[in-house]
Amino acid sequence: MAIFREKLLHLIHCRTLTHRSLKKLLTYDPRLTHLYSYSIDTFQQILQLEPPKIKAFLNEFQSLKIKALLKLYETKGISIIHLEDQEYPSILKEIHDPPFVLFTIGNKQLLQKNMFAVVGARDANLYAKETLDLLIPPLIKRGFVIVSGLAKGTDTLAHARTIEHGGKTIAVLGGGFFHLYPRENLRLANEMKQDHLLVSEYPPIQKPEKWHFPMRNRIISGLAKGTLVVQAKSRSGSLITADFALESGREVFAVPGPIHHPLSAGTNHLIQQGAKLVLNAQDILDEIIVD
Repeated sequence: MAIFREKLLHLIHCRTLTHRSLKKLLTYDPRLTHLYSYSIDTFQQILQLEPPKIKAFLNEFQSLKIKALLKLYETKGISIIHLEDQEYPSILKEIHDPPFVLFTIGNKQLLQKNMFAVVGARDANLYAKETLDLLIPPLIKRGFVIVSGLAKGTDTLAHARTIEHGGKTIAVLGGGFFHLYPRENLRLANEMKQDHLLVSEYPPIQKPEKWHFPMRNRIISGLAKGTLVVQAKSRSGSLITADFALESGREVFAVPGPIHHPLSAGTNHLIQQGAKLVLNAQDILDEIIVD
């Protein structure tokens, strides 16, 4: 098991290897038994990539010092939870494409609690803050851990208001811990390392990329029994999170807003499409079964 985990982590650290290509390698050899003895031709046969891409991957794969990196992570208090580990949240295994590993800093026990996702606009306003101050305390009282993405705006408010009200919160990141984004949330992230939790499927050394964030959103909704969208424009990333929640058979909730306000366009549309309209916390609690 330890050898397989190390080989898998070696592959996950290769930025030149896509998630799809990693799945191809695991389909070919589920325990990666012969990974270190593959020829270039074998890699080519499995991955079906152009020669320049195979060469770039092999250069990175062969130059990575995975043992040294794993030792470094240990000194930084970073834990790694594998899909087959008992600590891996069972609710996340239910989604279509669960991450192979989770890198974590903080209180891992929170992953075994009832979780609820709160997402919304990056340019959230006072309406979002007041809404969260109304909704979050009853959710905390019922025992929910609040999950969000540490982005500007609603995510930041969700984490901060949860902490302010004495609850626990989890931030799912779109990059590695050594490249925290956005930088203005560094102080909040450091606070969360103590009694809360930071989670990422990306290795700590990996910088966030634009395409990471939609993938990150599937984990936010995948950890949660339900997802609340507080404010969202008509083309908001929060709507992607809501779509992932629906695909996984989870409840989606939305806070209504003025019909003339751009930040209400996305939430009002969700309600039109069947999301549960939320006027108070009981509207959420009535729909969610707590373990």
